[in-house]
Amino acid sequence: MKTAVITGASSGIGLVVARELARDGWRVIAQGRNPERAEAALAEIRSNAPNAKVDMLLADLSVMKNVSDFAAETGRLITKIDVLVNNAGFTPVEHVETVDGLEQCFATNHLAAFLLTKRLLPLLKAAAPGSQVINTASVAHKFIKDMKWDDLQQVRKFSESDAYTQSKLANILHVRALARRIEADGVRANAVHPGLVRTNFDAESGIKVKLLYIFGRPFSITPKQGADTILWLARGGTPEANGQYFVKRKPGILTRAARSHEGAERLWQISEDLVAKAGQ
Repeated sequence: MKTAVITGASSGIGLVVARELARDGWRVIAQGRNPERAEAALAEIRSNAPNAKVDMLLADLSVMKNVSDFAAETGRLITKIDVLVNNAGFTPVEHVETVDGLEQCFATNHLAAFLLTKRLLPLLKAAAPGSQVINTASVAHKFIKDMKWDDLQQVRKFSESDAYTQSKLANILHVRALARRIEADGVRANAVHPGLVRTNFDAESGIKVKLLYIFGRPFSITPKQGADTILWLARGGTPEANGQYFVKRKPGILTRAARSHEGAERLWQISEDLVAKAGQ
């Protein structure tokens, strides 16, 4: 039986991915933050896949200890992971500093995926060859020139749009650096732009993101359509793909910053330092 771990699975494309893999007969570990939404999502998954074995774990992944605890609980439930989908994310309204001293969007959208993948790597290796990490990135990475290397936590000057677009660039740089490190172990890592999906993703967003969603609504797609490329990769897609960025099942165009080997390695080292500083 194949196994999948999916974060941000209490709604939107994460819920669709969890539901469809459960229907395929996969063992699914799903993560949500809001108890009510998580309970409703679990009920939906089980109603669509009555015989599937699925668990929904609650965790606020903006806190690094919670990420490690979620990984530990996952390790108690399963012995291998065929696919890890790092999908949890949000768009911020204001600058919020977590208990780890990190900007909340950067912590949730990037560092949580970085640390969770690191913690779950032994289980991914146990399912190799063919196991895979999939990061939900975005075309939004094109809306920022580069990482804010001199102020990653945006302490000096905060911008809700820059916080989000930087985190999506980080998702791509993460898989590019990760792919080189895990290829010899038979594990792959890829990123996906799901499209402008009609979800509640912008519910707690600032005015800039809300306007983007309002004006983009005529061109938006359903969560099922948004989940398509993630499911395609999870089910086998292109077995040789590693360190790539996909849009509609095809390699997407990356910015210079997203293609930068130096940037990927720089972010990797910074991320290692930040999670270590957070005690993880």
